Amino acid sequence: MQHKPVLYQEIIHALQPRNSGRYVDGTLGAGGHARGILEACAPDGQLLGLDVDPQALAIARETLAPYESRIHLVQASHITLREQLASLNWDAIDGIVLDLGASSMQFDNPERGFSFMQNGPLDMRFGINAVMSADEIVNTFDERELADIIFKYGEDRDARKIARAIVQARPLHTTGELVASIEKASPRRGDKAHPATQTFQALRIAVNDELAAVEKTLPQAVTVLKSGGRCAVISFHSLEDRIVKEYFREQSKDLINPPYERVYEVERRAVLKLVNKKPILPGEEELRENPRARSAKLRVVEKL
Repeated sequence: MQHKPVLYQEIIHALQPRNSGRYVDGTLGAGGHARGILEACAPDGQLLGLDVDPQALAIARETLAPYESRIHLVQASHITLREQLASLNWDAIDGIVLDLGASSMQFDNPERGFSFMQNGPLDMRFGINAVMSADEIVNTFDERELADIIFKYGEDRDARKIARAIVQARPLHTTGELVASIEKASPRRGDKAHPATQTFQALRIAVNDELAAVEKTLPQAVTVLKSGGRCAVISFHSLEDRIVKEYFREQSKDLINPPYERVYEVERRAVLKLVNKKPILPGEEELRENPRARSAKLRVVEKL
């Protein structure tokens, strides 16, 4: 049985793929969403799939082999969206999906260093283009810089204590060593999330510059959508979701000055329509099958 990605049916329903359409999966992963889009836009719809992770791309190539004549797979970040479309001579697209954050296969491979549940090297890079690994951040940043990362990207109130413990325990080269240092500073409390959860999230975001990537991609995605085209974004934590929500909301407003007043430097009509004002969440059945989906939020907009 093929693994279904998070909010699979909801993504297909949101994008409404149709024959002869052009679609982009900017976070291809194992190709689950892409497969659904290609099935729905048969027989002539095309898809561009982007991923910085060469392992993910290799798996997606196998998954999507039956649709080989209709796919274009590139090892690249979604922040190069305009560039990738230009190379295909696509001037506009009918839909784009972004499934943000790390994928299940990245978490499940100890060698990638994403999970605090399994011991492995402190890596956490999505692809080879990441400026530095988690190992470099953990072992070379000073205590204040580490605390800032853990607080800003992990929203952890124990950030200072954890940073101090990490610095005192250095050098740390494995996920197990990092977890042990975090547990000393912030012991487990009952059935609450493991104390390493937020630090690992923070390091991953810092290593891959994830929030900046979202901020750079959203305006490109909106620009290249055809009128009536849709953009669907799945986020897994509040920082990403806030960026997506605020950008979509701002682009869905008319910026028109009232009579005799100048509120806006540049006037414009709304560019987007919010398809769902509140985020779409996974249903009970999906949560039973895939507990990792519990924090997923889907926001969908349509180009006016």
